[in-house]
Amino acid sequence: MAIAQKGDKVLVHYVGKLDDGSVFDSSIESSPLEFIIGDGTIIPGFEEAVIGLEEGQKKSFTLKPEEAYGPYYNERVIVINKSQLPPDLDPQIGDRLQGQQPDGSVVLFSVIDKNEEELTLDGNHPLAGKNLNFEIELVKVEAAS
Repeated sequence: MAIAQKGDKVLVHYVGKLDDGSVFDSSIESSPLEFIIGDGTIIPGFEEAVIGLEEGQKKSFTLKPEEAYGPYYNERVIVINKSQLPPDLDPQIGDRLQGQQPDGSVVLFSVIDKNEEELTLDGNHPLAGKNLNFEIELVKVEAAS
């Protein structure tokens, strides 16, 4: 059986849960996640957990925030006046908005609160500051050529 190594293309089924048991993502009802180990498209801790697994092998592991989406930063929560938005935009709590930093880089915000005049926006990744608990199964390994 093939063993997953850096550079291999792999297909992995997974269920991701938070510490309270709630599922934040899963591939079980869809196609397995496909990626090349080491190409940087998947959070590093997830990639590391796949290395050394054989096809069909299952594994459970937990990623701390620093191995996944980083800590939660309170300074990334901002309050803006609704007048700063286009007049036809009426964001609701839970919506994601795109903003631009002074240096031109793009940042995504989640609307976490609103009132008549202001919106409270959170620029942290929705999973920042959280432990991520995974159950995975390595479905297929295509060795690097």
